[in-house]
Amino acid sequence: MMKTIVNLVLFFVSLAYPIYWLWGKNPQVLAFLPFIIGFFWGLKGIYEQAFMRHFSWGITVLLTIIGITRSNEMMYGYPIIINGLMLIIFGTSLWQKQTIIERFARMQTPNLSEKGVRYTRKVTRIWCGFFIFNIAVSGITIYSNLLDYWALYNGFISYLLMGILMAGEWIVRQYMKKHHEE
Repeated sequence: MMKTIVNLVLFFVSLAYPIYWLWGKNPQVLAFLPFIIGFFWGLKGIYEQAFMRHFSWGITVLLTIIGITRSNEMMYGYPIIINGLMLIIFGTSLWQKQTIIERFARMQTPNLSEKGVRYTRKVTRIWCGFFIFNIAVSGITIYSNLLDYWALYNGFISYLLMGILMAGEWIVRQYMKKHHEE
């Protein structure tokens, strides 16, 4: 239960922070924003296992450093860092026996067919492309000093695209299951 609450709070804080970071008028809140987000990443780490625990605590350390240095530039780079780490996690799994998406799929379907394994590899590649796209858009908006667009993209559009990707993948998966079962 606590893990779910922490994940929900972290989701909503991460969703709202780009807009508040850009348009927030209270410098005290802005100064503590990296610490607040880092705190929830640290809590998340308590409830995670192995790799994800280290990932969460690594983000906590990074956000603490950003908070101590009060680096606006680093805080703008937070979405790039998160997407870069996700790209590393998903991308490196392509060279392992099971991709990260296959591991998720096997939680529901332990005896995944060979077609299912191939499908999960394709989905993993698509997610890698999504993370690369997010990095590019965030980087371009920062480099071009288009911070209103940075906030709009990282606080809304990227989450909308993520939801569309998840929903689209679910629809395709249901179609594949229905039309390719033996």
